[in-house]
Amino acid sequence: MTKHYRTAGGTVFDLLNYVFLGLFGLLAVLPFIFVLSGSFATDAEITKRAVFLIPSTFSIDAYRFIFSTDTILRSIGVSVYVTVVGTIVNLIFTVTMAYPLARRGLMGRNLILNLVIFTMLFGGGMIPTYLVIRDLNLLDSLNALIIPGAISAFNLIIVKNFFQELPPGLEEAARIDGCNELGLLWRIVLPLSKPVLATFTLFYAVGHWNNFFSALLYINDPEKWPLQVMLRQIVMLSQSAGDITSMDPSFVPPPEQSVKMAVIVVGTLPILCVYPFLQKHFAKGVLFGSIKG
Repeated sequence: MTKHYRTAGGTVFDLLNYVFLGLFGLLAVLPFIFVLSGSFATDAEITKRAVFLIPSTFSIDAYRFIFSTDTILRSIGVSVYVTVVGTIVNLIFTVTMAYPLARRGLMGRNLILNLVIFTMLFGGGMIPTYLVIRDLNLLDSLNALIIPGAISAFNLIIVKNFFQELPPGLEEAARIDGCNELGLLWRIVLPLSKPVLATFTLFYAVGHWNNFFSALLYINDPEKWPLQVMLRQIVMLSQSAGDITSMDPSFVPPPEQSVKMAVIVVGTLPILCVYPFLQKHFAKGVLFGSIKG
């Protein structure tokens, strides 16, 4: 067995890499720690101390204000529903469209691909899209947050490229064994596509979870507001409470600054808990699907 010995220059290079990457990772983590600490601090401490990692006075007033009613829990349920159902719809539509487009002999394939690419460059705009949603009777419906974005053109092309790179011999062997196209997709293609499917599951889920503008346009019923819109209302309420205090000194306002940070924590934490389970497939899936077309 051949032993590989590290040179002094290689050891120093590795050490510098570890130090640089460690400092870079620390710079990326510190803002999250600051926001988390600020959500448990008082407004007075946030005003006096520009940056801190541990609050001197621990307070849960911001979270008490956010969860003072069941509206936040209802909005979390709405966001979970839109994220789960929307991601499933996205994956089904993306896979079932990408799979036939990966077949080079498909009639009209180039025309369809050009139309898909056209949608990446040009869009109808906000007002025409709103009119379409209205005419389809999707206003004030959670389907308005799911159906219009059922397929992402960029994600579709990468998944198509991934399908094209799968070994053709596996598909030929499956057809010899009597497997039809649907069975080929379900038994051969999808099991081999776990990295790219996991990657775009994360892409679609994060997109639905952070979707704010569509809900603001199409959802007027407060009981159907997703988490991001509800958190915006909470921040606006905490700011308006300060105006009430100036008129009524007996009114005790919620902690405005810490509420903003608590809102960031509540809106970010759920998706951060999901990411570690899909992270290992993230880079692998994107690179596999973007090597060649």
